[in-house]
Amino acid sequence: MRPVLLLLLLATSGCVTQKTFDALKTERDGLETTLEEKNKALGELEARQKKLAADKQSLEAQLAEEQDKAKDLGARIDRLHTDMANVTKDKSRLQASVEEMTRALAELEKRRAEAEGRISEFKNLIARFRSLIDAGKLKVKIVEGRMVVVLATDILFASGSASLSKDGKAAIAEVGQVLASIPKRSFQVEGHTDNVPIGTAQYPSNWELAAARAITVLKSMVEAGLPAERISAASFAETRPVASNDSKETKAQNRRIEIIIVPDLSQLPGFEELKALDAKQ
Repeated sequence: MRPVLLLLLLATSGCVTQKTFDALKTERDGLETTLEEKNKALGELEARQKKLAADKQSLEAQLAEEQDKAKDLGARIDRLHTDMANVTKDKSRLQASVEEMTRALAELEKRRAEAEGRISEFKNLIARFRSLIDAGKLKVKIVEGRMVVVLATDILFASGSASLSKDGKAAIAEVGQVLASIPKRSFQVEGHTDNVPIGTAQYPSNWELAAARAITVLKSMVEAGLPAERISAASFAETRPVASNDSKETKAQNRRIEIIIVPDLSQLPGFEELKALDAKQ
C-alpha cells in the first residue's frame, strides 16, 4: 500500500496519534525523496545508456572505417611488396647487364691493347729492318694475319741453287741478328718457288729446292746468333704464288724466302678457352 494512501486511511480512522502521524509523514517524505532520487538516477542511467549506445554505434562505425582503412592499407602493402619484388628483379637484371657490359668493355680494352701491341711490334720490326728495307733487300708485310719478312731469292741464290751468295750471306746474317734481338718469339723460314719445273738429280722438284733454300737460310741465321730452338723451316714449292707466273717479273715475285714471326697464341682471343678445352682431354 502506498504511504500517502496509508496516511489518509490512518487520518480518517481517528485512532492514530499525532506523533504516529508525523512519523509516518516523515517516512513518507523520505520515501518520496528517495523515489525522486532513484527516478532521477534512473533517468541519468537511461541517458547514460543512450549515450553509451550512441558511443557504441559511433565506435562501431569508426571500427568499420578503420577496418576499411586497414584493408586498403593491406592492399597497398601487398602492392608495395609486389613493386619491391619487381624493383629487385629489375635491379638484378640491370646489375647483370652492367656486369656484362663491364666484362665486354674490359675484353674490348684488352683486345685494343693487344692490337696496339701488335701494331707497335710491327712498327718496331720495320724500324729494326729499316736499313735492309731501304737497300731493297727485303720487305716486311702482314700476310694472313702474320708478320712476315720477305726476301727475294734472286738476291740470295743463283738460279737452281740453294747456296747463298756473298751478299745473301751478309743479308741473312743481318736478318738473323735482328730476329735474335726480338725476345720470346719463334720464327719459321718458308721456301717458295715459281712454277717452272726443275727436275735435277739434286732437286727432283721445286719442293726439294724450296726446302733446301729454307734450311740454308735457317742455318745461316743460327750461325748469326739466333737460337736454334726458336726457328724452323718449311717448303711450299710453287703452291703459294703471290703473282700470276705469266711473266719474268711475276715469276721473280714468287721466288722468295718468307720468314714468319710465329704468333703468340696466348695473346689471341679465346686462348683461355682453348686451354680449358685442352685440359679436359
